[in-house]
Amino acid sequence: MQKITPCLWFDGRAEEAMRFYTSIFKNSKVGAVTRYGEGMPGKRGSVMTATFEIEGQEFMGLNGGPDFKFSEAISFVVNCKTQEELDYYWGKLLEGGAPSQCGWLTDKFGVSWQIVPTILPELLQDKNAARRDRVMKAVLGMIKLDVKKLKEAAKGQ
Repeated sequence: MQKITPCLWFDGRAEEAMRFYTSIFKNSKVGAVTRYGEGMPGKRGSVMTATFEIEGQEFMGLNGGPDFKFSEAISFVVNCKTQEELDYYWGKLLEGGAPSQCGWLTDKFGVSWQIVPTILPELLQDKNAARRDRVMKAVLGMIKLDVKKLKEAAKGQ
């Protein structure tokens, strides 16, 4: 068991979310499902928690009811080595969700994700301020990030 585990609050969809996320990420696995019992706040026999792991990170989904919603104040960053990998995660996580800007999207459960090429931090830390500024301007103009266009921006093309 890891020291810190993110707990995601769902309104009856924790098990569905667990299955959705573990179907997308190749290095993932389904964990345990616990159910509400007699005298507990949820319907007896319904899913209370669903645990899963993605890329070595443990998560817990909790069916806590409609009281709390997700917001973009918390997001998960998916670091992608290639445009193909970025396109894959963007497409899969966007199913039933909504795109935002600068590589952000909200999935069908309301969870926010940033789908980011691994080259972006390097480009944004360039010692040349003009290159950094061009890259940031390009990012701000994108919905889904495009590695080729980011590299072109860095070169001033």
